[in-house]
Amino acid sequence: MSSNLPLTGLQARSAAFLDYLDQFVSGLKPAAWDEVSPDSAHTAIFAIDIVNGFCYEGNLASPRIARIVEPAVRLFTLAHARGVRQFVLIQEWHHEHATEFNAFPRHCVRNTREAESVPAIAALSFAAEFVLLHKNSLSAAIGTGLDAWLEAHPVQTAIVVGDCTDLCTYNLAMHLRLRANERNENLRVLVPANCVDTYDLPVAAQQIGALPHDANLLHAVFLYHMHLNAIDVVREITD
Repeated sequence: MSSNLPLTGLQARSAAFLDYLDQFVSGLKPAAWDEVSPDSAHTAIFAIDIVNGFCYEGNLASPRIARIVEPAVRLFTLAHARGVRQFVLIQEWHHEHATEFNAFPRHCVRNTREAESVPAIAALSFAAEFVLLHKNSLSAAIGTGLDAWLEAHPVQTAIVVGDCTDLCTYNLAMHLRLRANERNENLRVLVPANCVDTYDLPVAAQQIGALPHDANLLHAVFLYHMHLNAIDVVREITD
């Protein structure tokens, strides 16, 4: 938007919306815990794919995604101190020959370090309380047992953190939202933007046979798309 060159194509047609999108993300407001969770007994933290294989090692590790670990740990700690006891970690646990590897390079194979929670999450003093659900696809619900857990644990506030904003995080938040919609349940789904992110691959990635993936744009678009579907998107959750 700052270039002196004339805009063409999609840039020209969507210029007004891209300006709006930028303002939407930069204008996100923090939310205080007491406003987010008036009833800790019916609040749950859902964390998706905060694992070594997306943060620190392997084909899909991203320093950008690793930056969400610290704010996620702060949020976990705050939630637990405020009485939350429902923490659901939904994590990649791929079969050795996972069909998903046709779309994304081999990653997070079951029983490897890549598929383990990042050390900062695993070291939390209350980590023994976490419910761990494994997945073999981008879906947080297909074959994971998530719906059975939700049936057994009525939740009024669902806080979603993790990666990637436009892939597994989006699918998780939307599953929670759409499931509640279909059942006419009064569920608040909330996403703190400082605890979610996605990976970046420049257009030059095509030279090595990879598809480009603009993190700034896709992170913003999918935050907005969740907001469009009545998911509360905030900058961060504060004490």
